[in-house]
Amino acid sequence: EARQQLTRYPTVKLVNARADSISGAIDNFSVLTGDGESLGARRLILSYGVADQMPDVPGFAESWGTSIVPCPYCDGFEVADQHWGLVWSGPQSHTYVRLYHDWTDTLTVFADGHDIAPDIRADLARRNIPVVDGRIAEIAHHRGHITTVDLEGGRNAGIDILFAHPRNKPSASLHESLGLATVNTPFGIALKVDERRETSMPGIYAAGDLANPLMASVTTAISQGATAGISAQQSMLV
Repeated sequence: EARQQLTRYPTVKLVNARADSISGAIDNFSVLTGDGESLGARRLILSYGVADQMPDVPGFAESWGTSIVPCPYCDGFEVADQHWGLVWSGPQSHTYVRLYHDWTDTLTVFADGHDIAPDIRADLARRNIPVVDGRIAEIAHHRGHITTVDLEGGRNAGIDILFAHPRNKPSASLHESLGLATVNTPFGIALKVDERRETSMPGIYAAGDLANPLMASVTTAISQGATAGISAQQSMLV
């Protein structure tokens, strides 16, 4: 349907091909496709998103998106008041714990090899949140629905939903060949952009998870895409 709606715009051309490389500079970019076609552009917007990097834990990838999720704002309502688990990923996990209490009072933290500071452990204890030490060995599940989190050494813990935040990386490498500046976030590498969504290379903009991993959502990506498009158009006229 989206493609059909775009057909009314005479300046839009849909190309069903992979972008292999980008060369040139502002007002004179060239995009080489996998079909060997070279497409010229005065401005470019990168929006190829990110790919989640699944840990090498049996059952994790199979349960990802079903009973292992990253965002309470996306899935919290549907699993409110159930037994939640959180895979500790760093200091930011302490913030997650405090947020999760808005949806559930039953939460278990899995340290998964992380060294959780004594003061944080004390705070978790005050909140009646147990910490399960040891690395996760396997996610036991039935068609993606968790039955237990199995730990090295044979222990396991039953939960209903597991929140985890594996790192991600850009879904393509075009920005690397261009030498675009990046920032290292708790979730992975993101392109560095200014308030107009322009990258470190004049004339190249970025939108969506590729440049905003801290608040990954469709609505945020749409907003950023609109900003990038408007900024690119205005830069050619003003």
